[in-house]
Amino acid sequence: MDSALVIGGTRFIGRHLVDDLLDHAYDVTIFTRGNRENPFADDDRVDHIEGDRTNDTALEAAATTVDPDAVFDCVAYHPKDVRAATRIFADCEAYVYVSSGAAYGREAIPKREDETPLHPCTADQATDDSFETYGNRKAEGDRAVFAAAEDGIRAMAVRPPIVYGPHDYTERLDWWIDRVNRFDRVVIPGDGTNLRHRVYVEDVASALRIVAEGGTAGEAYNVGDRRLVTLEEMVDLIANALDTDVDLVHAGPRELAAGELELDDYPLYRTYPHVLSTAKLAALGWESTPLEEAMGRSVDAHLDSDRDGDDTGPDREAEERVLGILETL
Repeated sequence: MDSALVIGGTRFIGRHLVDDLLDHAYDVTIFTRGNRENPFADDDRVDHIEGDRTNDTALEAAATTVDPDAVFDCVAYHPKDVRAATRIFADCEAYVYVSSGAAYGREAIPKREDETPLHPCTADQATDDSFETYGNRKAEGDRAVFAAAEDGIRAMAVRPPIVYGPHDYTERLDWWIDRVNRFDRVVIPGDGTNLRHRVYVEDVASALRIVAEGGTAGEAYNVGDRRLVTLEEMVDLIANALDTDVDLVHAGPRELAAGELELDDYPLYRTYPHVLSTAKLAALGWESTPLEEAMGRSVDAHLDSDRDGDDTGPDREAEERVLGILETL
């Protein structure tokens, strides 16, 4: 497998995937609308085709021009996108769809690819664009992959949970890094034992390539940090990466109410544990980056950026009211 077409490829996961493919000697072409700056514009190892992935004619033209061995679909947000891509790239050696851990429709610890049921998806949900139907649409995309495999297409899906690392436009982790970097006291929602699986972006990139090279048609693969940490342990990792000390202050629903805050207002908080089994992917030879190293790179990228995550979590003024209440108890 020598050539790859990355649908998407300039923003976050796709950008890291291109780097990973180049490191493994692939000829890479990215297919994007051209609405964002192309970080590979000056790299003659990466070709660029401009087009809208929802336009089947444009995607068919890209298939003819590139004739890739492997296709990586980073921006399929509706089931029809996956059905079109698996049809258009049916003759490729591999089609890998970036799905999501949100596709799972039942709480389980851990969530396993071949055991945990997926969300259903109605016709209305399949064409919806809201966050509320994201999991439904990703699940239906997975089912489109399975159907394509039954037709003889080597199609596979990779399901990441929350992804973090350099170029993370969501700024969810940036909010926490900023808190630890700027303040001596950091409010932790709940008792700090909240567990929500996350995955370092470079490990998603390597997972996509490894699944293309060695995965089985019609299979889905979870990807996530092999070592899980609680929210409080994550903050400790950030503090270590920043070489600083912070006072962690736990606040439950009653204390948070003083700042008109709720537990779910905090980025990366989830009441029920969200844990994905990654054994199936690890059996293909995939490994995750040591957590300290992944967090160190994420913190360095944060410090080199202008991202503070301010729009993703509580403002400090509200938190100061919470801290004031806790000091009186």
